[in-house]
Amino acid sequence: MARAPKSKSKARSATEPATAGKQELGTGSKAAAVIALLKNKRGVTIPEMMEVTGWQSHSVRGFLAGSLRKHHGLEVTSEKRSGEERRYRLR
Repeated sequence: MARAPKSKSKARSATEPATAGKQELGTGSKAAAVIALLKNKRGVTIPEMMEVTGWQSHSVRGFLAGSLRKHHGLEVTSEKRSGEERRYRLR
């Protein structure tokens, strides 16, 4: 007996919420830890975020630009004072 091929379409049904597919930030997640650091008034550097998460620098930058800005709509600002590393924080 031949089996009918499965559909590869991932179309959302009319009853499925528009937010389906968006990842929620868990309280014990690495993402939540980075957000907590970004909420600090002083801000946080990329090396500090790398230490907390275990991620590489390009992963931290990708998380800031991709996940936080595009997917969750959070605005991240950065500031560099002379003689210091660039610091990031949430607006």
